[in-house]
Amino acid sequence: MRRCVLWLIAGLVLVVPAVQRGLVGAAEEGASDEPPLKKIRTADCVFVPTPNDVVEKMLEMADVKKTDLLYDPGCGDGRIPIIAARKYGCKAVGFEIDPDRVAEARKMVKKRKLEHLVKIEQADIFKVDLSPASVITLYLLPGMNLKLIPQLEKLKPGSRIVAHDYPIGGMKHDKKITVTSNETNVQHTLYLYTLPFKREAEQ
Repeated sequence: MRRCVLWLIAGLVLVVPAVQRGLVGAAEEGASDEPPLKKIRTADCVFVPTPNDVVEKMLEMADVKKTDLLYDPGCGDGRIPIIAARKYGCKAVGFEIDPDRVAEARKMVKKRKLEHLVKIEQADIFKVDLSPASVITLYLLPGMNLKLIPQLEKLKPGSRIVAHDYPIGGMKHDKKITVTSNETNVQHTLYLYTLPFKREAEQ
């Protein structure tokens, strides 16, 4: 009888921690409010990260403030929303269609402990309502910029857009600068736009 009791106790010692681990794991999996990641469709372009010092220049050019809400369509690894939140304390949202990039960006947000400021959403950027943003950062191909114009035109007056390397076709920029990244020694061109847009044909 004593041997049976000892075996029972030993079994409980092994089983209880396993059950506890299962409960904790389930709690951790259910803790996120984010929907599960899935492939929506093929991305429109290959992810090429913007050097961090160029990101800094983009945010400076947009005159980002703590009160701004920054949107980054096609955010890749989330570096622009993360740097904006860390440097200026503003809220920022990155939109990305690639589930691998979304997972990577969310991991970096968590690592930097910026969940209270930065959100990464898996989404098709051409179906996102961009109108709540006061600052938009773009590093997309020219055709993608053109396709976004109807969404960008809904931004509030005074909202700023900084486009990296590729301008927004047909729209007059307020400012254009060329910077050389200290990280890559490559030149980058930045374009600043302020809403409402001014058409290039306008005098």
